[in-house]
Amino acid sequence: MTNILDSLDVIRNIENMYESNTAFNVLKDFERVLDELDIYVYKNWETGELAEGPIIERHWVSAKFFWPYENMPDPMGGKRLLDYDCKISYTKGHFLKPRQVLDQEDYRPGTKKGKLDRHPIWIVEVRMPKKLLADLYSAELDNLDVKEIEQGTAPVEQAVQPPVEGGVEV
Repeated sequence: MTNILDSLDVIRNIENMYESNTAFNVLKDFERVLDELDIYVYKNWETGELAEGPIIERHWVSAKFFWPYENMPDPMGGKRLLDYDCKISYTKGHFLKPRQVLDQEDYRPGTKKGKLDRHPIWIVEVRMPKKLLADLYSAELDNLDVKEIEQGTAPVEQAVQPPVEGGVEV
């Protein structure tokens, strides 16, 4: 991916993610890890938009997010991720956005489309070890209250599966 993003690139990435259940589930796990590590308490981390990913490799899952240049995410959030063996990189880039057409000079030559303006952005790539995704997920399962699940009073996210005794659902 270059340092120049287009809104079509972002839309294509989101379409590809929704077409693949695996990619969507991995991205939800990725976001859950960021939430569990309290990254969203740092300034501007909650306003980032997905630019690319998730890219699933053998030992790593990575995703790129972008922010307007003036709303750079607090680097202390990225520093917190380093403590959990994540890798993070910050890159300056541009987002191409069509200009609102107000007069004839706002059109691209030979088209009826607005000219593309470059807006400066920050692109942040987060590479997270798959082990971290698995560790936090298993810790979440360990915290389930089995009695609440059996009685049906557990929150929906806790009711992963009904307990099974002797191969028969209870």
